[in-house]
Amino acid sequence: MAAKQKRNLEDLSVDEFMLAGFASDDESDEETKPLNRANKRSKKKGQESEALTTDNGKKGKASQHKDQLTRLKNKDPEFYKFLQANDQTLLNFDDTDSSDDEDEKKYHKLPSALEEADSGDDDEDDEEGQKGSKKSKKAVETIKVTDKMVADWKAAMKKEPSPRLFREVTQAFKAAVATTKGEGGALCRYKVSDSSVFNALVLFCIRDIYAALQRILNLKPEKDQKKVVLPSSSTKWQKNQIDIKMYLSGVVQLLSCLTEATVISAVLRHANQLVPYYLSLPKQCRHLVKQLLKQWSTGQETSRVLAFLALNKICRHKQDKYLAPILKQMYISYVQNCKFTSPNALPMINFMQRTLTEMYSLDTQATYQHAFIYIRQLAIHLRNAMTMKKKETYQSVYNWQYIHCLYLWCRVLSTLHPSDVLQPLIYPLCQVIIGTVKLVPSSRYYPLRMHCCRALTLLSSSTNTFVPVLPFLLEILQQVEFNKKPARISKKPINFAVILKLSNVNLMEKAYKDGLIDQLYDLILEYFHTQASSIGFPELALPTIMQLKAFLKECKVANYCKPMRQLLEKVQENSSHITGLRQKAAFGVADATAVAAWEKQVQEEGTPLSRYFSQWKKLREKEIQLEISGKERMEDLELPELKRRKIQEKKIEDKKEFKDLFDTDSEDEDDGKLKLRGKKGRRGSDEDDDDDDDLKELFDMSADEEVEGGDSDEDEDDDDDETASKAPQVLPSAALMKLAEGDEDLVEDLELSDDD
Repeated sequence: MAAKQKRNLEDLSVDEFMLAGFASDDESDEETKPLNRANKRSKKKGQESEALTTDNGKKGKASQHKDQLTRLKNKDPEFYKFLQANDQTLLNFDDTDSSDDEDEKKYHKLPSALEEADSGDDDEDDEEGQKGSKKSKKAVETIKVTDKMVADWKAAMKKEPSPRLFREVTQAFKAAVATTKGEGGALCRYKVSDSSVFNALVLFCIRDIYAALQRILNLKPEKDQKKVVLPSSSTKWQKNQIDIKMYLSGVVQLLSCLTEATVISAVLRHANQLVPYYLSLPKQCRHLVKQLLKQWSTGQETSRVLAFLALNKICRHKQDKYLAPILKQMYISYVQNCKFTSPNALPMINFMQRTLTEMYSLDTQATYQHAFIYIRQLAIHLRNAMTMKKKETYQSVYNWQYIHCLYLWCRVLSTLHPSDVLQPLIYPLCQVIIGTVKLVPSSRYYPLRMHCCRALTLLSSSTNTFVPVLPFLLEILQQVEFNKKPARISKKPINFAVILKLSNVNLMEKAYKDGLIDQLYDLILEYFHTQASSIGFPELALPTIMQLKAFLKECKVANYCKPMRQLLEKVQENSSHITGLRQKAAFGVADATAVAAWEKQVQEEGTPLSRYFSQWKKLREKEIQLEISGKERMEDLELPELKRRKIQEKKIEDKKEFKDLFDTDSEDEDDGKLKLRGKKGRRGSDEDDDDDDDLKELFDMSADEEVEGGDSDEDEDDDDDETASKAPQVLPSAALMKLAEGDEDLVEDLELSDDD
């Protein structure tokens, strides 16, 4: 019987099994028979009852089971009585649909949105739950800032600033700054959408916030600019620290987004005022330093100066923390900006050199560490270039970055002299510069040699260290053939200040030798000026005097001899002056103290060379300013095209006027000109034809005289080819006028002669 009952229970549904399970195992078969029959009938009817619905829709499982028992009472009263007799709890159960609630209680459900702690919403219905979660994201609705609000804040801030008012202004400023990056102030309490409001708010903050903060924190104005009172020392600092931090971050963010130079300058002035506040907040200070370095290296002129002042102020008051990293970043920025050099970039490079030198002067110990590392790095590059002797290694030395770095350290050591800490770096730096000059001693790198000589002259004069600079300059006078006529005539002079290497075409130009003489004159004069009051000036100047005399004997070009002769006279005059003063001295050469006092006295009184140099320097500075501004000298300007048009018109008029006088055609004139120039003795370039002296000699020749031919540009190696040709006995006056007015037809005739 038990097995049969077990089989019947397996066929029951879940609900029927629950009813059958409450029957006792001790019951007799007679008692279980009605139950089994009821189970079979209820199994069929249970499936039908699941499809039944109530008036309000689908019923729950408990309601369906209640309906099944009700139908069971009508259809099978015997079985219903059996259930009433055995267990009333099976019939009298709660018919509420609690199955869903039990399932929900069994597993924990995450809320759709987090509620705020201070949320005052009383509606907790399921339908309004999502709306409440969306409202919780915006704790306070955004307020649009207007001009009236800014005016009210400004008046209240001037009258009586308070922490609450400062918080309101800070949040509005944060919203304004957020608009510069396209964020639109979505997470801010305020919203700034009008450009006029933005300008008014930023202007108000830049002008009035600093004074208001000083009053809020009860900080007295600084009497001594060298001492800075940190705001963190105020008793009200902790209470306002969060708002101040937010405002300082907004200033840095605003500085990173601006592009207008005037606005950047205004914000930098404000940041310079707020440096004590930044020093109290290290994270914000690091962000400010990053932006200041960017403005110092890439900004406009005013922005560069203001950024440097702020950096200098930060380093002066917290050297231990900020000086070393700022010096490193400034040096890297300087090297990056020196990659290319032009007349427009030179003022910026000089500014960076001077300001970086000023930063290095704050702490000589830190300067020695940086200078030692970077000078050693330059020496390693030079050593690799000397040992490997490859083009790549030469280029690692012969570039603008390397030369500007050498000049920077010369300026640093010269400015900070005397310094016992930096004194040992003078000798290795001089050796590196001299090695750079000797690396490739060719004429193409004469401009680079002159830059190195100028750096050595600066280092020698400022540190009272003798450096042999003159041999590198006098060597140029020996190697260059100044008597040889240039093969090309350039249109513009060569600016030696912005070049390191000359091309092969430059070496053939007349401007190359002209510029070389000018540079040698400047450098030799400048070096002798630094030694003009030295007691050993006559001995120092003797090799130069001998070299200049030898040059004047060999050189036949008047334009080159004139400046060298003037330089020789000034050097000899100063040498004679020093010799005369030495004869009156009453001390010996070994008395160093007396020698130093004598040299100081001579320097104060002045020498002929120093007085001449001061006058020459003023004129030279004007010329340099013109070169930097890009203006050309008047003598180097090209002739305008209008002049050539007039010449052409005049030629046409001459042809009409003398048409009846000459019956010869154009071929006869060309033949006459060809005979005049010669077959191989003709001029080889139109630049040479521009020489007025050659034309005069050509016109003054008689029939028996011979004409020597010049070198051509196309055949430069044929220097030994010389031919002579006879000029015609009579030249027509119209042809003479034609040649005198312009040499343009002469060039055309030379081109025609090539066809013959």
